[in-house]
Amino acid sequence: MSRNWTVALAHDWLNGMRGGERCLDLICREFPQAELYTLLFRPELVSEAIRNRTVHESGLARWPLFREHYRWFLPLFPRAMESFRVAAGTDLVLSTSHCVAKGLVPPAGAKHLCYCFTPMRYAWSLQAEYFGNNRLKRAALEVMLSRLRRWDREASGRVDRFVAISGHVQGRIREYYGRESAVVYPPVATEYFTPDGRGGDDGYDLVVSALVPYKRVDLAVQAYSQTGFPLKVAGAGTELEALRKLAAPNVEFLGRVPDEGVRDLYRRCRFLVFPGEEDFGIVPLEAQACGKPVVAYGRGGLLETVVAGQTGVFFGEQTAEALAEAVSRAEELSWDAGAIRVHAEQFGEARFLAGLLAELDALMGGGRS
Repeated sequence: MSRNWTVALAHDWLNGMRGGERCLDLICREFPQAELYTLLFRPELVSEAIRNRTVHESGLARWPLFREHYRWFLPLFPRAMESFRVAAGTDLVLSTSHCVAKGLVPPAGAKHLCYCFTPMRYAWSLQAEYFGNNRLKRAALEVMLSRLRRWDREASGRVDRFVAISGHVQGRIREYYGRESAVVYPPVATEYFTPDGRGGDDGYDLVVSALVPYKRVDLAVQAYSQTGFPLKVAGAGTELEALRKLAAPNVEFLGRVPDEGVRDLYRRCRFLVFPGEEDFGIVPLEAQACGKPVVAYGRGGLLETVVAGQTGVFFGEQTAEALAEAVSRAEELSWDAGAIRVHAEQFGEARFLAGLLAELDALMGGGRS
């Protein structure tokens, strides 16, 4: 099918290259002429494919403190996204959204596909993890969050077709928006993340994660501090100092590590440890692409990307004891690095693009779903 569409892209904010931005990078390569709408744009922190186009940044970016502390302005995000004016004659709006990007208002006659990383987590399901358990604070926030939920549900009505990153997120879209969606798994750079050919490991287990509360890195730090087996933690975030206080000397904090260094860590680790609940989880698949098994919390999107007993082991409770017991089970199994790698190849970049383009073709040739 011909894809001579005039396309507008929307993304929540652009200040790094995390999983969502890696999806956007491939989309930008596919639509090099598409203009891009976002709340915050820091070109030095994103890929060439993303920054080499016309990028429209919200008026909030001119406010004092916004560039450094944009999350403080959450109540203003919906209005800022709606304030953009997409050019008349645009055929397709393609939003990649976990917050407000789906709220971009399409011009008359345009269709809108949202590639949904998740309905807004802090509004719908993870308030304690994001805002803490202080009752007075939560009560004050609830007025704002109820408005966000109402807006989020209304904005979902502007979308002609939803595509979810996992069956787990598909269920949330159905629950919160009352909408059906297809599933297209995000891309994993399987041509970059590969085994090193040496086999074996260098005698450590690995966590690769942002160090923020909902990732539950504390469970891994506690478990390994008790067992004494070496654990390397790659990543940075607000929880670093608290985690250091929990850690025994066998737990090493590496800070931010570039992609090449992360690949080397995957290749030489024994197990990748993943203690949080994720909507999909790119990191466990990167490790599997390097032939390494995963020890993971058995909820969320990882149930779709890790095969118990073949590419990893699950634990059922988010406790240090359950995690340590799962590591013990993993130590007793024999792992086939080649088979683990083959499993990860199902989630490569080519399959992501083919799946997303098929959904776009269906939308542009058909109607709302």
